[in-house]
Amino acid sequence: MIDIDRIRSDTPAASRLAYLHNAGAALMPTAVVAAMKDHIDLEGEIGGYAAADRESDRLDAVYGSVARLLNAAPDEIALMENATIAWQMAFYALPFRQGDRILTAEAEYAANYVAFLQVARRTGAIIDVVPSDASGELDVHALERMIDERVKLIAITWVPTNGGLVNPAAAIGKIARAHAIPYLLDACQAVGQMTVDVDTIGCDMLSATGRKFLRGPRGTGFLYVRRETLQRLEPPMIDHFAAPWVSRGEYRLRDDARRFETWENNYAARLGLGTAIDYALAIGLGPIEQRCRLLADRLRGGLASVRGVTIRDLGRAPGAIVSFTLDGYEADAIVSSAAAAGIAIGASDPASTRIDAEVRSLPPVVRASPHYYNTDAEIDRLIGHLAGLAPR
Repeated sequence: MIDIDRIRSDTPAASRLAYLHNAGAALMPTAVVAAMKDHIDLEGEIGGYAAADRESDRLDAVYGSVARLLNAAPDEIALMENATIAWQMAFYALPFRQGDRILTAEAEYAANYVAFLQVARRTGAIIDVVPSDASGELDVHALERMIDERVKLIAITWVPTNGGLVNPAAAIGKIARAHAIPYLLDACQAVGQMTVDVDTIGCDMLSATGRKFLRGPRGTGFLYVRRETLQRLEPPMIDHFAAPWVSRGEYRLRDDARRFETWENNYAARLGLGTAIDYALAIGLGPIEQRCRLLADRLRGGLASVRGVTIRDLGRAPGAIVSFTLDGYEADAIVSSAAAAGIAIGASDPASTRIDAEVRSLPPVVRASPHYYNTDAEIDRLIGHLAGLAPR
């Protein structure tokens, strides 16, 4: 279903190393690199303003590309500098008061949780962590029991950074909608490796990055805000793009999600993001998700046979992030050893998902994240390398 030879020819570095670090920053296709280089060259020739004017249709089309990726409408999309800013613009637009409750997951990402802490400190809001079920996923029955009139936000990370867990985003969405509670979904590690449909999920807001499984450039991200929710949110910061200055004493917020944007942007990176999304859509997110899971399952199966390896993943149907430890080795040492052998992997520190790490007494874990352009041989190469390190 996927033309691996063509895709690998579009990914020149794949011929030089086994790149299994896609949860950090994936390898960009040549078309993405070319789109950015071409625009930078154009800016050099005619200036940034004129270049943006000339490419205005292509730049506007990026909103449509993101919308198709999410099954949303273009006016529900804001293009941002990164996923963290996208998430923050949505979160800090929500009003919280003393006693208001924020419900989140045990595996919530550090960048989000420290924002909860700041708002709790400022306003007196309360952070309540929904327990996990026996599989490690957020327990939707516990979530339902925790709902009361003080809950003002449900905010979770769909695919946490430290393992294969895929939280039940759509089941959470049903609960949020049933109780008319805003639902903010961090889809940073989900977008690009699996199908994402905001109507099926039922989220009101979703944030994501370009650099990970979408294979886009760093410094790109986007925010989705459901149209009905949008009109109730005022961004925490605005400029005259987000809110035109209509009279001496008045501004007027834009009617679309671009009220979360600012006037100045990296247009070359935006074109790269749009090209990356179009590239993924042309392959199909269904086939991409299937291949990612097959490769990740192959890796987990191989690691299970390596002496001293402990797989640290959770969930009933893990995704394409495989986390593990190897007896006698620090995570960073394994990453360095693999790099010397031409294999790119990463590591995740407990501070990135502190609650989950403390509950499970996790050390820093090694993180291998295959993508659809990887091969069985590359998976086996990593397994063989680890077997060579394993204690005898």
